[in-house]
Amino acid sequence: MAQPLPTIADVARRAGVSKGLVSFALNDRPGVSPETRTRILEAARELGWTPSLQGRSLRTGRSFACGLVIGRSPDVIAADPFFHSFIAGLEDEFSVSGQVLVLAVATPGRQEEATYRGLAADRRVDGVVLTDLRVHDERVALLAELGLSAVTLGVPDVESPFSSVSVDDGGGIEAAVRHLADLGHRRVTHIAGPDAMLHSRRRREAFHAAASAAGIDGRSIETDFSAAQGAAATEAILSAEDAPTAIIYSNDHMAVAGLGVAQRRGIVVPRDLSITGFDDTELGRYLHPALTSVTSDARAWGRVAARTLLDAIGGAARVRLDLPASTLAMRDSTGRAPTDQSG
Repeated sequence: MAQPLPTIADVARRAGVSKGLVSFALNDRPGVSPETRTRILEAARELGWTPSLQGRSLRTGRSFACGLVIGRSPDVIAADPFFHSFIAGLEDEFSVSGQVLVLAVATPGRQEEATYRGLAADRRVDGVVLTDLRVHDERVALLAELGLSAVTLGVPDVESPFSSVSVDDGGGIEAAVRHLADLGHRRVTHIAGPDAMLHSRRRREAFHAAASAAGIDGRSIETDFSAAQGAAATEAILSAEDAPTAIIYSNDHMAVAGLGVAQRRGIVVPRDLSITGFDDTELGRYLHPALTSVTSDARAWGRVAARTLLDAIGGAARVRLDLPASTLAMRDSTGRAPTDQSG
């Protein structure tokens, strides 16, 4: 015989609380302490409890769906491990709260606006997570106009009514520059992301500030974050007469591509060239040499963003949350600078 599905009473027994408190926690209502809510959600997750979405929608008038619209090339998203981990973090929270994640990939501009308007129509989603904030981001005003709840990854540079969840990723870039400077490197290039994205701009600005403070020749090249453009940028700078002795990449899969380019050219890492990445993905730890990388817990970021969005949907006041700053995980892809750094 099939096992009966777990009930709220089962969750209450597992968590050691009343059924009423479980109902409050699972329906995102106030009056439950963060510790108790976490215990209840963990009990629900362990038991495999799932809510009746249809019944809840009828009772509350909500869709119990949250949107994530990613304005990047599908190829970049497919290759970037950050999004895989971030989405897993969203699902960690949404799955036990009875939320459905609606994922869409849209070209920035008219298609992206149409996607948001479509999600808002007939309450297809209750709120959205806004990623890859841009300079003077028009999406903030659009979401406010549409009446959608939202949480932004980072703080916009325009007026925003929404909660935000941020990580100081510039600190990780600064740590990478200091690490390379301590190893004797005096020509360092940063292969960055699009300058129109706020987090990419912050990383580039942090790089140049740290390079100036360390007294080294710091240069940067803009890319779209893809491995292909990371590889092309690496080919270009390694072909120059004043090629750098170290490269700081703005994500790990560009760093992996750059490592491949260097090795095909007969360059030995880290003897001839030091390389650092960003996001500290699992793959980078198993490369040879293992990749020095800026740490970023994308899954934890996803969990906090999901919880913050659910709070906003429930009527909570706007908050600005700062997660622990990124740090540098030092491994085998960085070493002492070559003796001859004449340019």
